[in-house]
Amino acid sequence: MGLLWPGGPVGVILVHGLTGTPTELSGIAKDLNAYGFTVFCPLLAGHCVAEAELLQTTWADWSKSVEEAFFAFSEHADVIFAGGISAGAVLSLRLAQTFPGRIRALSLYSTTLWWDGWSIPRLSFLLPLVLRLPYIGKRYRFEEAWPYGIKNKRLRERVHAQMISGDPAAAGFAGTPGRSLRELWRLVDLVKVNLPQIKIPTLLVHARDDDIASIRNAIYIKEHISGPSRLIALEDSYHMITIDQERRQVGMETVRYFVEQLSRQEKEKLAQYERKPGQLQTLLEAVEYRERPPQELLQGLSKRRNWL
Repeated sequence: MGLLWPGGPVGVILVHGLTGTPTELSGIAKDLNAYGFTVFCPLLAGHCVAEAELLQTTWADWSKSVEEAFFAFSEHADVIFAGGISAGAVLSLRLAQTFPGRIRALSLYSTTLWWDGWSIPRLSFLLPLVLRLPYIGKRYRFEEAWPYGIKNKRLRERVHAQMISGDPAAAGFAGTPGRSLRELWRLVDLVKVNLPQIKIPTLLVHARDDDIASIRNAIYIKEHISGPSRLIALEDSYHMITIDQERRQVGMETVRYFVEQLSRQEKEKLAQYERKPGQLQTLLEAVEYRERPPQELLQGLSKRRNWL
């Protein structure tokens, strides 16, 4: 299950976050599809149903959902890209590690190795200890709190209403069970150890004001992978950059980056499926993005962090 946008023989797998839904990536998927990409946003095991089903899954089950999407694409696509948001970005890294040389490039949004954004409570570092307690650990839930990863006020209110409506298919769960958090951390530990295995081009898009996972997460990945990378810092978004105020920029930067990784012949084939003839050529002729150094991106983070 998931969401599919049919296009040409260049495929993109976009992975949603923990307790999230494929719709949080639908805007990016539509941008890519307009330029001819076939895009699939798989539904991770245990998601968009009852929380009891999520509790029956592990990180390996979520990873299997992504791998199944990869196998389906492998039968039809000439080229496969991958990406995701938050925990979905971590799962995309895991996919590239599992199938070296089979993914052309990655696009990672708000990658979450640590929950260290400005809205996370100061004592959150004690959470791993709490989750190991026999009684409390099994019953703990990390509840979503203001601003819910969204800077746009109107959108935030709408998403929050969907979250508390009791329909997980609308905007995901309103909280994250402790068991699922433990599984995420196991996945993160595995992916971090093997980051040097990532040798393919990687686009990192992260809000400098991320309320859940600071931009240090993206910088850490950039400094530990072996392949070429580009880090884009957003100035007017929070964690959910694929739906927040700079969503359009995120989509177009993704399109540009993936197109840059294609050969001339592959670009010509992709152009046969674009919605508006000439889009690709116009995109490639636009001014190239110039990256800022990590030290500059980190400036001011300590001043912005307001502990709850």
